[in-house]
Amino acid sequence: MKKIIIICGPTGVGKTKTAIRLAETFKGEIISADSMQIYKLMNIGTAKPALNELNRIKHHLMDFLLPDASFDAAKFEFSAGNIISDLTSNNILPFVTGGTGLYIKALIYGLSKKQGADPDKLEQLKKKAEEIGSKKMHKLLENIDPVSAKKIHENDLFRIIRAIETFETAKIPLSELHKSHCFKKPHYNTLKIGLILDREKLYKRINQRVDKMVKQNFVCEVKNLLDMGYKSDLKSMKSLGYRQICEFIEGQTGFEQSIENIKRDTRRYAKRQITWFKADKEIKWIQPDKTKEITEIISNFLSTNMP
Repeated sequence: MKKIIIICGPTGVGKTKTAIRLAETFKGEIISADSMQIYKLMNIGTAKPALNELNRIKHHLMDFLLPDASFDAAKFEFSAGNIISDLTSNNILPFVTGGTGLYIKALIYGLSKKQGADPDKLEQLKKKAEEIGSKKMHKLLENIDPVSAKKIHENDLFRIIRAIETFETAKIPLSELHKSHCFKKPHYNTLKIGLILDREKLYKRINQRVDKMVKQNFVCEVKNLLDMGYKSDLKSMKSLGYRQICEFIEGQTGFEQSIENIKRDTRRYAKRQITWFKADKEIKWIQPDKTKEITEIISNFLSTNMP
């Protein structure tokens, strides 16, 4: 099977810089597994690599869709799979890098066999959400799928609705469908490197990154998107950071509070990411500054055949 390297971990841990250094060392290219960096015009809030970083190594599946376009794990699996085929046929090592765990799992194992979403059911759930709000919808999810509810934030209405719809149409909790991935044969010979930091240090870096986004005029980026007609109820605009800035711009929160909310929610998101990835026992966990050790692990992986 084709060999690929996964560089994963929580937001703010340093995946981008580490992956670029490794891709340079092994003459590879990076496939972004980040569900937000796919969007054009959304640069500051998604912490995309700087231009000089992008010039060092070719990146794929980044900055190629407008904010109102749809994209999901199935499309990622298909698109990334085609890119991996092209790269490996030219003896280029793919580094799949990002923190969207479902994208990575879909790529390696494929998606669970489930019927497509029921548009009528989705519409019913959206109307119900408008009546009772996201917190009560989250409570409904807790009753039918507590495992998924624990992973999904109570304000993430899109994922709440999708998880409830999955239960009502497939008659099985979304969390159970995710578990089924573990029993599938992987599509690739995969080395999984998980980057990790002491939680206090990680949270400090997250706070500093949010402060840096503010200095880079994150508010102006969001205002420009709204002025261009991208509504605050879009899936992309409800994402981490953008949702809180929209709330400030629309007068729902004060500026300082919105920034604190971004920091708090980003820390919570990082915690959920760690929980997701820790469930995968194949991931080798290491600190991002241990480049020499990571390089040795990759070298050993590339020099051995699939067992």
